[in-house]
Amino acid sequence: MPGGRAGGGEASRAGASAWARYQAIAAEYRRERIMVRLALAGAVAVIGLGVAEWRAGLAAGGTVFVAHLLYDRHRPGPASSWRRGALAERRTGRKLARLGRGYRVLHDLALPGGATTNVDHLVIGRTGVYAVINRRWRLGTRLWSDERRLWAGAEPVAALPATARRIARIVGELLSDEMRYTVPVRPVVAVHGVRMRRDGLRHRGVDFQRAARLPYFIAERPEVFTGAEVAAIALAAERILPPMADILVKRRVRARR
Repeated sequence: MPGGRAGGGEASRAGASAWARYQAIAAEYRRERIMVRLALAGAVAVIGLGVAEWRAGLAAGGTVFVAHLLYDRHRPGPASSWRRGALAERRTGRKLARLGRGYRVLHDLALPGGATTNVDHLVIGRTGVYAVINRRWRLGTRLWSDERRLWAGAEPVAALPATARRIARIVGELLSDEMRYTVPVRPVVAVHGVRMRRDGLRHRGVDFQRAARLPYFIAERPEVFTGAEVAAIALAAERILPPMADILVKRRVRARR
């Protein structure tokens, strides 16, 4: 069972690149949005002062200011999608930190070759190596599968299993080359907001587990590596898979030149 902390110091890196992308998008036209917010709040306050006492006018203006701020933060669009994704990765990172000391958890790792897809979490432990990606659906959506497809409610989820398998395959090939022996990597999707079976589901070679259940799913599997192998594989992963946030910083620096 999970116990202690696995990579607790690394957990703060979970979702770092997604949060950086959210901040970059949110920073666009920030000054203009603030000016619009102030103008709306000021106009409502003036109207309120004209029809009621000054306290009511100021309260109405403040309400409009806060409402516009919340709308700006949560309105549908790329910024809110990246923000929600980053928060989901952070939640999964905190859950994975509950694994025992025989595990090492790395977060937000870049794949080689300039790929835009990253590994949200890489878990290395006695029970194996797991490439974990996060997906979030609307609260209460039912995740289920039949013989052919994975479904989120009534909508088919077509590309996700293939993406998870591809990430695990790339990581497995890199680690196997580095270690000089085969290191199988199991693809796992940590899901947020969905209704599904307590024990999760497996579809086309990919395990789907609630983020809260994920540490138990990993820890309860049979052991396949020794403690020395876990340490060696973790060091290899750190050498060949840099943090995605560092890659984004380097790209921004090159773009400014």
